[in-house]
Amino acid sequence: MATERAQRFVDALAKLEKEGDLEPLVSLFSDDAQVSNVASPQVFSGQEGARRFWREYKGTLQRVESTFRNMIEAGSRVALEWETQGTAHNGAAVAYEGVSIIEWDGDRIRRFYAYFDPHALGLELTSGSAPRSEVPATTPA
Repeated sequence: MATERAQRFVDALAKLEKEGDLEPLVSLFSDDAQVSNVASPQVFSGQEGARRFWREYKGTLQRVESTFRNMIEAGSRVALEWETQGTAHNGAAVAYEGVSIIEWDGDRIRRFYAYFDPHALGLELTSGSAPRSEVPATTPA
């Protein structure tokens, strides 16, 4: 069963992806949060940085939906294994997968970092041609 903090993040992300509503997700981040991913050389800071990061994420794809295979909580850290599917602005189908690590400070996110193959995502965004990995034969936690 998903942890409460992980589920709050997943629900807020779904609201952004489906409705374009940034605020439920941004409100989860602390004033000194650090937000980034493997494709970005920039670390976005605070709630304003989180707002910019997630606005850029949503703006990358015309349509986007993430599903989660595993949600693991250990102390103040949450690991989310996910797959994101959608449509690029050029009409190409996009599907990529990765893991996000979230560090919490109480009920606020202090650090968010997403790991995925940026080269594969680039191929997907431009032509829909990235190779697919096999989904692990595990039962979601």
